[in-house]
Amino acid sequence: MIMNKNSIAPCGMNCGLCIMHLRAKNTCPGCSSGRKVNGRCIKCGIKLCKERHGKYCFECDKFPCERLLRLDKRYQERYGMSEIENLKTIQEKGIQTLLTQEEKKWVSDEGIFCVHDKKRYPIERK
Repeated sequence: MIMNKNSIAPCGMNCGLCIMHLRAKNTCPGCSSGRKVNGRCIKCGIKLCKERHGKYCFECDKFPCERLLRLDKRYQERYGMSEIENLKTIQEKGIQTLLTQEEKKWVSDEGIFCVHDKKRYPIERK
């Protein structure tokens, strides 16, 4: 399997489909990796949210919050994906089910589809 549970961010984004992860140089290991820029942790309000009681946003009493709803709307409109649907899948069916669905949807013999630039990137086993 190409996709792995560490590629799913707290918000439900599959970091394995992000251009920052797929690009050839200065690749980002993903939101759940403790990634840093210039030696400092990325300051994502969703990732750093104190309301969440676990790894994912669905483990919060306010799920889905306004911030996540805005992000989800933007990603549905621009990129044809939904962080909230990803989170609901994890919540209801488990992370492995989401990973299997994501791989079927975004990965082919031609590579991994990047939601941001709509290109296929070679599959590299990191």
